[in-house]
Amino acid sequence: MKRRPPNLIGKNRAAADENAVRLGAQALDAKRCEEAERVAREVLVRNPQHAGALHLLGIAVLSQGRAREAVAPLQQAAHDCNDALIETHLGKALRESGRMSEALTCLQRAATRTPPLSSTLHELGILLAMQRRYDEAEAAFKRGLELAPTDADLSVELGGVYISRAEAANAKLAFARALSQVPGHPRALHGFGTALLFEGEFARAAERFRQVLARNPSHVRARLDLGHCLLELGRLDEAAACLRAMTNEAPQLHGKALKVLVSAGRGRFWLRPSAAAMFLRSQSTGWSDPPAAQ
Repeated sequence: MKRRPPNLIGKNRAAADENAVRLGAQALDAKRCEEAERVAREVLVRNPQHAGALHLLGIAVLSQGRAREAVAPLQQAAHDCNDALIETHLGKALRESGRMSEALTCLQRAATRTPPLSSTLHELGILLAMQRRYDEAEAAFKRGLELAPTDADLSVELGGVYISRAEAANAKLAFARALSQVPGHPRALHGFGTALLFEGEFARAAERFRQVLARNPSHVRARLDLGHCLLELGRLDEAAACLRAMTNEAPQLHGKALKVLVSAGRGRFWLRPSAAAMFLRSQSTGWSDPPAAQ
C-alpha cells in the first residue's frame, strides 16, 4: 500500500478543518450555539491557532452569555489577523465583560478598517451611547446607516440617542424608519411610543405600548408606560388594573409601579405614598378611598 505524502495529509486535514468551521458557522446562524462551540473546540484540539475556529468559539460562547470566556479566543484570533469583524466581536465581548476602555479602543480601531462594517459602527455607537457620548454615538449610527440603509436595528439605536437627548421629533423619524423596514419591531414601537409620551400624545403612545405588549406581554417598561398614559388620560381604573396586574405577577416591580402611580400629572393625588402603596396592593377595583395609612 502506498503511503500518502505528508503534505497531502496536511492539506486534507486543513480542508477538513475549514469545512468543520463552515458547518459550525451554519449551526451558529441557526442558533445552535452549543453545537457551534463543540465544533470549534474539536478543530482547536487539532489546530490551536486556527483563526476561524477561534473566532467561531468566541462568537458561540458570547452568544451564550459568557462574554468573559469569549475574550481570550477572540483576542488570539484578532492578534493573528487584522479583521474588522473579529475585532467587532472582541469589542462586544470586552464591553459585556465591563472592560469599557479596552472595548472602545478595539472598536475604534475596527472602525478604521477598509472597507468599514456597519456592524462595527453599530457596536461602537452602542458603547458610546452607554458612555453618554451622544454626539459621537449619533455619528457612528448615521455612518452605519450610510453603509446599511435597511438595517432596522441601527435606526432603533439612533432613535434611542434622540430619546436620551429628549429630541422627540428626530426620535420618531428614526423609529418610523425602523418600522418601515421591520413592521412590528418591538423596540421601535416602544421607542415611538416613548417619543409620543414626551410630546404629551398619550392616546397615541398608549396604542404603541399596547402593540408592544401584544407581542411581548412581559415587557416591563411598556406596561409601566401604558399605565402612565392611562393615568394621564384619566382612565384611572384601567391604569390601576394594568399596574396591579404587573405587580401581582412580579412583586419586585412594586416600587416602579408605585412611582408611576404617584408621579403622573393627572393621576390621583395621594397625601401619603403609603396609601398609594396600600391601594396598589389591594385587590379591589375602582378608586374608592383606601384604608388610612398607619
